[in-house]
Amino acid sequence: MTETRRERLNRERVLQAAVELADREGLEAVSMRALADALDVVPMALYKHVAGKEQLLDGMVDRVIAEIDAPAPGVGWRTALRARVLSARAMLTRHPWARRALETRTTRTPAVLHHLDTTIGILRSGGFPDPLTHDLMHAFGSRMWGFTQELFEAAPAPPPDPAALAALAARYPNVAAVAGVASHDEGTVVGPGCDDQREFEFALDLMLDAFARLAPGASHT
Repeated sequence: MTETRRERLNRERVLQAAVELADREGLEAVSMRALADALDVVPMALYKHVAGKEQLLDGMVDRVIAEIDAPAPGVGWRTALRARVLSARAMLTRHPWARRALETRTTRTPAVLHHLDTTIGILRSGGFPDPLTHDLMHAFGSRMWGFTQELFEAAPAPPPDPAALAALAARYPNVAAVAGVASHDEGTVVGPGCDDQREFEFALDLMLDAFARLAPGASHT
């Protein structure tokens, strides 16, 4: 019987396997040993392609950032920026672990810098002066990566009994009133907390409206 020839190991294959492992089991499951097991190689074979865990995570982030759509040519700054942010959010929905990885990375890799440069370029091309663009990027914060720092990050707890709910509402009526009207699609959540697609897009559109008002000479499309 002829032995099946093993696929040659390279950096792209290593990174793809790492992304797939994180997609299946979460970022905490990614280690050099676990990745070596997934690729059916000895751990030392990986070090020819990535120097260690931190470089592996940088490469994984670069790989998923590459999935974010480039701005469509010939559209206004608002359309382009909105589409780019929502494409980033769609990437995070496919790879929920990437949010945590982005938050912990300290290296500005080429893919990270390219995303930042392209986002800034959308505003500058739309007529925003550099000092205002600087301030707007700070206001945008993590939204440019498709997520926001939510007020409440804890995972949802089991619903309390009706008596406890009534007591809570009596003591904190405003919280109870607002929480009671919330509706969330669990399929769109990126990370824990109240951060579904409708809420994200609502806040994004508010920010884009404000951006347009701050630059009367810029194109508002």
